[in-house]
Amino acid sequence: MELSTFFQKHEQVAIAFSGGVDSTYLLYEAINSGAKVRAYYVKSAFQPQFELDDARKLATELRADMSVIETDVLSLSEITTNPINRCYYCKKLIFSTIAEHALADGYTTIIDGTNASDEESDRPGMFALHDLSVLSPLRERGLTKSDIRRLSKDAKLRTWNKPAYACLATRFSTGEAITKEKLKKIECAEDYFLLLGFSDFRIRVLESLAKIQLPAIQLNMLLKNRAKIVKELKKYYDDIVLDLEVR
Repeated sequence: MELSTFFQKHEQVAIAFSGGVDSTYLLYEAINSGAKVRAYYVKSAFQPQFELDDARKLATELRADMSVIETDVLSLSEITTNPINRCYYCKKLIFSTIAEHALADGYTTIIDGTNASDEESDRPGMFALHDLSVLSPLRERGLTKSDIRRLSKDAKLRTWNKPAYACLATRFSTGEAITKEKLKKIECAEDYFLLLGFSDFRIRVLESLAKIQLPAIQLNMLLKNRAKIVKELKKYYDDIVLDLEVR
């Protein structure tokens, strides 16, 4: 099914918008197809400020209407205790929040940027999409992540080569409690890496230990900045290690 066909059938849609490669391309296609669309960005303790700032810029560039909704993901013990299916409860809360606001705005169809590269069996959050009847037109069309990057480049969207970004909750090992204080430490540590020019990295944590994960091509830059990085991260963690299983 072509995306244009999808939007002919669904002429008024609310899109869960993160500002990533997939949701940006989907928003672009919805606008170009002439659909009435509003983007909904859900701000929580799991999203760093820079992600919201960029989403706002993208919505402006695409001349799209965007609503920012805040939700308290830390209010649910099913999320903060960080079980293996944490993502299910988080997605359910986020999309229920979008559905509530979208319905008040007159939208009954909710879509998201899940693509054909996303393995359903590996993502508990995708079951929440099914439960809430969220549609995923990119996946339905069979578009993979590489397809979407190519199409985004053709459309001259600056997100075509934007690194994938996972929410801050993914920095914790399953079973480790998630708190506002721990999330803030991770955000500060990763903001420092961004300031130094790193990209597509993660700071994984286990209690007071921070594990740095980044692409192999950035190892030399890491070593050049080793002393500064250690000094900065020591503000938040007792031990800092490097993951040698680099990509």
